[in-house]
Parts: sequence; C-alpha cells; structure tokens
Amino acid sequence: MTAPRWMLPAAAGVASVALGLGVAELAAALVAPSASPLFVVGSLVIDLAPPWAKQTMIALFGTGDKAALLTLMGIGLVVLAAGVGVLQARRPPLGRIAIGVGAIVGVGAALTRSGAAALDAVPAVVAAVVAAIALGLLLRKAPEAGAPARGTEVPTRRAFLGWAGGATALGLLATGAGVLLEAGTRAATAVREAFTLPRAAVRAAPVPAGADLGIPDLSPVVTPNAQFYRIDTALQIPRINPSEWSLKITGMVEQEVEISWAELIALPMEESYTTLMCVSNEVGGSLIGNALWLGYPIRHILERARPASGADMVLSRSIDGFTAGTPLTVLQEEDRNAILAIGMNGEPLPEEHGFPVRMVVPGLYGYVSATKWLIELEVTRFDEASAYWTDRGWGAKGPVKIESRIDVARGGAGEMTVAGVAWHQHTGISGVEVQVDGGPWEAATLAEAISIDTWVQWRYDFAPAKGEHEVRVRATGSDGKVQTGDVADVLPDGATGYHTVRVTAA
Repeated sequence: MTAPRWMLPAAAGVASVALGLGVAELAAALVAPSASPLFVVGSLVIDLAPPWAKQTMIALFGTGDKAALLTLMGIGLVVLAAGVGVLQARRPPLGRIAIGVGAIVGVGAALTRSGAAALDAVPAVVAAVVAAIALGLLLRKAPEAGAPARGTEVPTRRAFLGWAGGATALGLLATGAGVLLEAGTRAATAVREAFTLPRAAVRAAPVPAGADLGIPDLSPVVTPNAQFYRIDTALQIPRINPSEWSLKITGMVEQEVEISWAELIALPMEESYTTLMCVSNEVGGSLIGNALWLGYPIRHILERARPASGADMVLSRSIDGFTAGTPLTVLQEEDRNAILAIGMNGEPLPEEHGFPVRMVVPGLYGYVSATKWLIELEVTRFDEASAYWTDRGWGAKGPVKIESRIDVARGGAGEMTVAGVAWHQHTGISGVEVQVDGGPWEAATLAEAISIDTWVQWRYDFAPAKGEHEVRVRATGSDGKVQTGDVADVLPDGATGYHTVRVTAA
C-alpha cells in the first residue's frame, strides 16, 4: 500500500522540530533557565490572549488551565511542524523560512519578558538551527513520496522512519536532560527546603472549636497547601534564590526603600488567617481558599518610604512582569492584615504560591492585590498607571463581593443536610439562608468564624419529599448587606448570583 505523498515529509517536519526543541531545552538549562522556547511563547500567548479567551480556559479547566494550554500548544506545534516538513519538501526553502519565522517569534518572546538578558535568545536560535539542519537531512533520507513499495524501497522507507524516530527520541532525551539539569541547579528550591520560618511576634488566635461543623466533603476551614487553588499568568514557575531577592519601594515616595531577604525575615512577623479568592471564580466555583499566613505588614514598609500626598495606588510587580494595582489606603489600614507573606500554613511559601514573598490583602480579589514572586511596590496614582488585568478590561479596585456556596447535600426523603461556606471579607458574615423549591428563605446554622477576613461554614437541615428539589443559598454580611440574586459574569469585577443546586431525595 502506497503512503500518502505528504506523510513522510510531515514526519520529517515533526521529528526535526522535536529535535530542535529538545536541544533548545538543554541549552536553556545551561545558559538561560527561564527562556525555554515553549514556555516563553506560551507566556506570550497568555499575555496577548483576549480576556474572554482566558476566562474560557479558566472556566473549562480551572487550575488546570496551564496544563491545558500546554497540551493545546503541543497539538498545534505537531500540526505546524508537519506542515513545515511538507512545505520544505514541495517548495524549498519555504519550510526552513517558516522555522526561521518561528525562531524570530521565540527570540522576541524571550527578550520582551521582564528581566530578560541577551542569553535568553540562545535557546530559540538553537532550536531553529538544529531543526533546519535536521529537516534537510531527514528529507534527503526519505524515499520519493508515493513511489511503489518494491525492491529496496521498503528498507529505505524503514530506514527513513528509523532516522525520524531516532531524531524524535533524541529530542525527548535532550528535553529530559534539560529538565534534570535544571532541577539539579535549582538553588531556590534547595534554599526553600532548608529554610525554617521565623517565630511569629504576633500569633494568630487558635481556630475556634466551633469553626468546623465536621461534615464530610465540606470545605475544610483551613485549606491545605496542596489543595489551594492556583491562578496566575506564570506558565513557568519563577524560582528565586532568596539570597538574590530584594524588594524595592519606588515611585511617589519621599524616600525610596530597598529591603533584602535577610532584612525582611529579621523583622517581627505576624500571623493571620485570610481567605483569598480569584475574580474569575464563578458563582459556586472553587477558586477560593483559606490559609494561615505569616508575614510583615505592608503598611510598615510604606511608612518607611513615606508616600507623597496625591498618591492613591500601589503598583506591585512580580519578577515575571505581572502587575497589580492596589488602593494605597487599603494597604495603610491599621486593622487590615495586608502583609508581605513568607509562610503559608506553617511552612515556607510553596514556589507555585509565590516563594519567597507574595502579597496577601484581605478584602480584595487576587488580581488587584495578591502578587506572587514580589520584587517591587511602586507608589503611584490610578489615573497615571494601570496593571496587567486592568489593561485587559477588568475593574480597577476589585473589592470582594459577598457570596455563598453549597458544597454538599446528604440524606434522603424525610431528612437532608446541605452545607457550604460563605464569605464577606473584611466585614464578616452574620447569617446564611437557604431556599428550597422557591419557598421562603430559612435560616441556616452558622459555624463560628475565625475572623471577618475568612470564610465560614454553614449547614441547613430539612425534610424533603421524595423526588428532585432545587436548593439555593444566600448570605448576609455583618453590615446588614444581603447577597444579591442578580446574575453577573466574572468580568469586569466578580460574579454575582445565588448558587443553586438540584438534589434528589430518594
């Protein structure tokens, strides 16, 4: 049976690109660990994607959005690489020119990243050179497409497939070697694992005994680190050696300040429980978690810098270039535990959650406040500066909205329990109500809250008849504000509406 004319050139394209990218990964590990072509181009895709596309990825894949993006990129790359092979076989040198265009995109993506250096261009250039050479060699090894499989042509085809398979395998081996080499040189990881958190000068009050209702599958009062949601723009997690880290306070200040890691951890640390949530969290969504944080109050750092009159925003900047704009007055409030966090649930910040330092600010969605891998606080004004997400159509100040969620429904006809969590950050929850089948709102039992900055568990017991029922929930804040039932999308400043589920009483 004769193979299609495009199949062998397509295989040559895929194999040559796989080899080029594999060698590039190895080169990146040796000279530019943050400039892997796949990751820098993926990050560029994230930056250029419109808000609706990003929200769609989060809605579909949640915290697996980055894995999904890499998978889609991988599929797209295979298709493009196959096309490059066919193009080079039919209209040389257009295939190699396409590889060169890809290299230009990779170099541009690498050099436009925050903190980029000249060596960051090397991996993309290496990928293009190796892929172009390999493509020419493999196409010369390929028998004429469509030739009858007789005589010595079968071994020749087999030999080609052997060469193509070998190039692909070599690319995978080079990728693995690059990953292992990078892992072996991650000083930041080693330092984090050896670091012992300093003792808190101000300890958080113990979690009240009545804070946990003890209902299976109900969200725990304190979210374990491994289960804490992760939403950020970093396709590749920044790994920062704390000995090389510093935080700068710049902009509209009387005195610019720079503080090193050693200076920061020597300051009197404070513990506080704070619930964080993503503005992309749909009604009833899981992009929320509560943790015990250890850090130093941001207001004290700002006091050193002495913000100028007229300033009203702090633009926080991550090492990967992400920015968030936070109201200056919020960060200066005495009764708000806005901190430079270095610890999470009794251990150093996990790398994916911002090690060595991130911001934690109660009462604001993360996109305007929870900058990870923090390196700068620029005091400025909302009418003079903008941040990553506000440039993409999201609201400027991002106060958290009062919300509630149903986590579990247990039982059957005659006896059923529904339970969940509610939050109204920096205000607190005074009550939760449940409505069954459009009937009257009934008060749920509220657990004891850790603080006004954390979520609180609730439960509601009722006796349904057999069959299917609609249950929804709403919360009331300590300020008397009742959660709205008006349905709003997450864009531009957070979703609203009642979380509604259907339950069956058997």
